[in-house]
Amino acid sequence: MKLGVIGYGSRISYVISEMINQDARCHIAAIVDVRKDEIRQTLAEQGNTDVRFYDTAEEMLASETLDGVVIGTRCSLHTEMAVKVLATGLPLYLEKPVSTTMEDLYRLKAAYEASSSQVIVSFPLRHSEIVKQVKEIINSGKLGTIEHVQAVNNVPYGNVYFQNWYRDEEETGGLFLQKATHDLDYLNDVLQLKPVSVCAMTSKQIFKGTKPAGLKCKDCEENRTCAESTAFKTDGTELWEYCAFAEDTGNEDSGSCIVRYETGMHLTYSQNFFARRGAQARGARFLGYKGTVEFDFYTGIVKVHMHHTPRVETYDFSLGGGHFGGDTDLAKNFVELMQGTAESRYSLEDGLLSALMCLKARESAMTDTFQSLAWSDVQEAVYV
Repeated sequence: MKLGVIGYGSRISYVISEMINQDARCHIAAIVDVRKDEIRQTLAEQGNTDVRFYDTAEEMLASETLDGVVIGTRCSLHTEMAVKVLATGLPLYLEKPVSTTMEDLYRLKAAYEASSSQVIVSFPLRHSEIVKQVKEIINSGKLGTIEHVQAVNNVPYGNVYFQNWYRDEEETGGLFLQKATHDLDYLNDVLQLKPVSVCAMTSKQIFKGTKPAGLKCKDCEENRTCAESTAFKTDGTELWEYCAFAEDTGNEDSGSCIVRYETGMHLTYSQNFFARRGAQARGARFLGYKGTVEFDFYTGIVKVHMHHTPRVETYDFSLGGGHFGGDTDLAKNFVELMQGTAESRYSLEDGLLSALMCLKARESAMTDTFQSLAWSDVQEAVYV
């Protein structure tokens, strides 16, 4: 099965390795990437010298006979490249967020509706083993109907969003699109309810300052005392190379949203990017009248608290693999799409909805307003 790759970054190279693990017939046939010389050398060192390189996605799609296309570009190009692939009808694997602007989101929706492509969006959390366990517990009915959700994501590696290219909000679209897009997707999948409105608030209290724009950590006079310094990392990398307290450090460093669903119940979600070490947390509490289930990705623990009996059930997933098996299932599902043996379990409809919720949360935070999640309102906002 021949893969065409648009944007061969670290995440996509890992996903492709998972696809090859699922079926050894999968291989990279062609790549479009501005770093083609570097990538060609890396692949050659791995013994892979048969990959063809192209300057544009159009050239690759016109020249190659492919079984599927994988998009792993920077975020602002996801929609542009996806629209090109959707026009071919080929199976598509698309990294999140699927769009970073409302205009792109509506354009992607229209292109998808006109396409015959099967699409998988990179949402590994929804089919991770730990989330599937939570969903099984909820679907059993033992908790009653879920009437409230409290979700959290305290990110311990927040530097990545302030000290490398992710600090550019024109690329990221804000941190709801970078992180909450995953969480809101798995929450929607567990609840199986339609979200109808959202309100949100963001803050930038920590990662801001007056250091010169573009200042690199290694060039700062405070790099021996700053808690965020990476100037003396011993592994030789400069992944987080820029100053976190410079005037051009973008992105909010915390954000929260409230989502109302069609039944009238609501969900709260909060994310933070300066929590560290033991303060890390990512998971949710689902509360019904009869009981509550809670879990945390970092600990791998699921707990069920029954409200009217003195009973607590505990499930331990602490030895789970990449995204608790979610990455493996993503790869398996895409191989199945190329083989024509299954439908997508990570559909673009879900990716569009998650991006819509994040974009509307960002708009809410900027305007202090509640935002509708109806597509008709999106169309009016884009084209008026």
